[in-house]
Amino acid sequence: MRNKIIIYDVSLRDGSHAISHQLKKEQISIYAKGAEEAGLYAIEVGHGNGLGASSILVGESRLSDEIMLKTAKEQLQNTKLGVHVIPGFATINKDLKKAIECGVDIFRVASHCTEADVTQRHIAFARENGKEVYGLLMNSHMTTPEILLDEAFKMQTYGAQAIVILDSSGSFLPNDVVKRITLLSNNLSVPVGFHGHNNLSLSVYNSIVALESGAQIIDASIKGFGAGAGNTPMEVLVGVLTKYNFETGIDLYKILDLADLAERELMEKPVTISPLSIVGGLSSVFSAFSRQIKNVANEYNVDPRDVFFELGREKVVGGQEDKIVEVAIRLSKRSGQ
Repeated sequence: MRNKIIIYDVSLRDGSHAISHQLKKEQISIYAKGAEEAGLYAIEVGHGNGLGASSILVGESRLSDEIMLKTAKEQLQNTKLGVHVIPGFATINKDLKKAIECGVDIFRVASHCTEADVTQRHIAFARENGKEVYGLLMNSHMTTPEILLDEAFKMQTYGAQAIVILDSSGSFLPNDVVKRITLLSNNLSVPVGFHGHNNLSLSVYNSIVALESGAQIIDASIKGFGAGAGNTPMEVLVGVLTKYNFETGIDLYKILDLADLAERELMEKPVTISPLSIVGGLSSVFSAFSRQIKNVANEYNVDPRDVFFELGREKVVGGQEDKIVEVAIRLSKRSGQ
């Protein structure tokens, strides 16, 4: 048996994207109970964009952060409660302090892959309050492995106890994962993790490649529950890991039961790899943009695939949703010439 690894469950956070951030209290409670029974290390709960992110711009949550976190915490004894934190959405005084009061154990502080500087205060505050803290580098395809290492080292210096790189658009090929994870694992003094999306149907394979390259933490969600093509499907990943003799501490039968429960109780429809999701992976554009791109493309009578590829060329990231309309207008004028 190989060394034990951490499977970090993002279902109740990343999955929120798939249902427009409308998780109900009873859904959170029943899922958290099942996760505890399955022996998961941690579950992440909240708005798809993390703590404090509920807004008209990126979508309003049905429930407040406080209600979601307290509801999940009530069901957890051994499984830890985590939150996704993007400075700018989440503030220390308004959001982090309240999350600590709600019993959050793990704070995963995220930034764009070249902007780790913005995480310093949030990482330091969570560490000062005795919490487990990860640094997350989003859109990690948008820079070189060497620059990614520099940014990861900053987060480590700030106090992050692990660094996770996010394939936010599901665009990585296995060799992309090998280069980044190997470099970070060989040069950082903290564990390294990988967060995949399934746009090109590579999330499970890329996760295995990440582990073989030195990663110790893998993000996953039940039945891939997440934006667009979804995340690495956790029940598949756990099954494959048993064949590779990785120790996860997760009960295989119970995680399979949890997948059935999630399909019944959480998901409006199965997460699938749609043709537009494939384009999202090929263009390296965040999957959560899919719904908005389709709506805007329809309004301006342009091909949503063209919008995706144009956004990819402009290296648009989360928080730049206004660019979708700009691109659609430009394409509409171009096609009318």
